[in-house]
Amino acid sequence: MFRPLSLFIGLRYSRAKRRNHFISFISGVCIVSLALSVAALITVMSVMNGFDYQLRSRILGAVAHATISGVGESIQDWQHALKVAKSDPHVLGAAPYVAEQAFLRGAGSSGAMLRGIEPAMEPQVSDFNKHMVAGSLDSLKPGSWNIVLGNELAMLLGAQPGDKVIVYAPRFRAGPMGAMPMLRAFRVSGIFSLGMQQYDSGLALVNMQDAEHLYGLQGPTGIRLRLDDMYAANRVASHLNRQLGNVYRVETWIQTNSNLFKALSMEKKVMFLILVLIVLVAVINLVSMLVMLVTDKQADIAILRTLGLPPSTVRGVFMVQGLFVGVVGIMVGAVGGVMLATNLPALAEWIERTFHVQFLSPQVYYISELPSRLHWSDVGWICATAFVLSLLATIYPARRAARTHPAQALRYE
Repeated sequence: MFRPLSLFIGLRYSRAKRRNHFISFISGVCIVSLALSVAALITVMSVMNGFDYQLRSRILGAVAHATISGVGESIQDWQHALKVAKSDPHVLGAAPYVAEQAFLRGAGSSGAMLRGIEPAMEPQVSDFNKHMVAGSLDSLKPGSWNIVLGNELAMLLGAQPGDKVIVYAPRFRAGPMGAMPMLRAFRVSGIFSLGMQQYDSGLALVNMQDAEHLYGLQGPTGIRLRLDDMYAANRVASHLNRQLGNVYRVETWIQTNSNLFKALSMEKKVMFLILVLIVLVAVINLVSMLVMLVTDKQADIAILRTLGLPPSTVRGVFMVQGLFVGVVGIMVGAVGGVMLATNLPALAEWIERTFHVQFLSPQVYYISELPSRLHWSDVGWICATAFVLSLLATIYPARRAARTHPAQALRYE
């Protein structure tokens, strides 16, 4: 005989045609609801991963993984600090910079962060060169007094490549009219677009030596670092702090953007809990189906008990029955969820093109395309969670079946 017996009978019940078509209908509903829940959970988690990845990559395209700064306006002996930073095996690139507030005036006016960079070294720590919509960073030569603007900042100033903008520095000098702010005319030589309003509307790039002259500095205000693993930033910062001493301060992207990424992480966890509740609704349907199945099979259970089938085997029969429905629903949902998450950007683009709608307007959102990034670890956790919930759902109906008394069940047969 087929062993174990509970598995044989449970699978046979699953394949057999039932007299009660309502139970068959409920079984189908359980499979569909579990499949939809698992697929929705995989898809939503993939979209959340996509948004998280896009925001991290765009923010870190302008913000370094770690930054070395000094205790004064300028960093002391920045060549030594640069050498120490590059000696760390986790540091892929390092570049000095000057960062100061400024007021810019063209046809319009706006405040912005003015960042002085070394064009030859900047690609080691940022992605501005990959997001240029006009001109290039190579135009920022010492003494050229050229400036590269974010695309939204350029619109606020009404400036195009070749136009002049006046940069006012918060530094004053004595003149015939009293204290006058330092100002300098710059020629717009390029425009970049990172896709993040914070930087596209509030950041301008100039040559580092030009920025030092404008602000009266004797060197850069800091050194920006790019690491081989951005999640190792805190460990690298601790190591560099010990190497450099107290006259330097090392900050990481985790510290400067912690609130944003904590909010994203919390939102992802909340969405996961909400969708798990949806899976619980599908599992409750599974409990209802199994309870009705136990009621429908009272006579069969009584006959099996009369033939000597122990209660533990009876419990196993209905646990197998419930798990069969759960596993089928989970497998269908996992396959559907993976296919949907993988093809979601193309599907969203097709819907936008066909029905002339736009899910994420670039005038409102930082990201104009629906992102999706599938993590197989998420698929594994989702399927495992759904399987455990399905297993727990079979316990009560199986125990109820095992407590069936043959005499009472066969009284009216």
